[in-house]
Amino acid sequence: MKFSILGLALTALTQLSMAAPGPHALVKRASSTEAANAGYATLNGGTTGGAAASSVTTVTTLAALTAAAAGDTAAIIHISGTITGNAVVSVGSNKSILGKTSAAALVGIGLRVNGESNVIIRNLKISKVLADTGDAIGIQDSNNVWVDHCELFSDMDHDKDYYDGLLDITHGCDYITVSYCYFHDHWKASLVGHSDSNSAEDSGHLTVTYKHNYWSNLNSRTPSFRFGTGDIVNNYFVNCNDGINTRQGAKLLVRYNVFEDVDSPLYSTDSGYAYAVGNDFGGGTNEAVATGSFTMPYSLSPGGTSTLKAYVIANAGTTITFG
Repeated sequence: MKFSILGLALTALTQLSMAAPGPHALVKRASSTEAANAGYATLNGGTTGGAAASSVTTVTTLAALTAAAAGDTAAIIHISGTITGNAVVSVGSNKSILGKTSAAALVGIGLRVNGESNVIIRNLKISKVLADTGDAIGIQDSNNVWVDHCELFSDMDHDKDYYDGLLDITHGCDYITVSYCYFHDHWKASLVGHSDSNSAEDSGHLTVTYKHNYWSNLNSRTPSFRFGTGDIVNNYFVNCNDGINTRQGAKLLVRYNVFEDVDSPLYSTDSGYAYAVGNDFGGGTNEAVATGSFTMPYSLSPGGTSTLKAYVIANAGTTITFG
């Protein structure tokens, strides 16, 4: 059987696009039906979002986004341009909320995944969501959620309670992956487990992977982790007043991250634990209570730290275009 050169090239390109990325892989274009490819979100049947939808819905207004994101019917939603407002949009199960290009943005509008499953949020800038509205992204009582290539920020011109969290994961969530996101210029970045008194709901849950994220100019919660189990791998932290906080029995695997100008890059309060390996603490120290070596229930081979800073800066945030 004969194949044309063009046919062979197209076949090779298709195979490359379908392959799972390596520890320092670069993806500039992506399929709207791509599934989570790393960390906890690959477990429990995987996270495919709206892949089962028969078509793509493109939205340019808050009303259209709110309607498209509701319910549990599979949907792929492309956000085009900038949508502004003062609201939180509830995202139902089996949804992919995707910024169509790197220009897609929500200003003053947050996304809430509450009591849902199988949700993907990718390639979105979300900024300046007021505290009385909610978090930029809030995930509660949900499982199999993948947040990828998002840029989450506000400003630090107001007091710490003017805005709430950039990405909070609470109320017994499981199988969450946060990858290639850019968190910056905010007081309270990312909280896992909302309360010291919520052990009954959270213990044995709150399984979260943070991979290849860029954390810059943040005051606290980078991240702060209660009760659950976390894998914090290949992240870059710079100019943060606070580092990774493990508390209330949380157990973290902290591996091959890079820190610059970060006070207390890794520390424990209230019986939190961490196993740290391969990190560059940038002159800081590991102050966490040590736990023995342990592994994650998935395969994820971290890259080293020598080129991590440049790689994360170049690739975290909204770098994708969806066809």
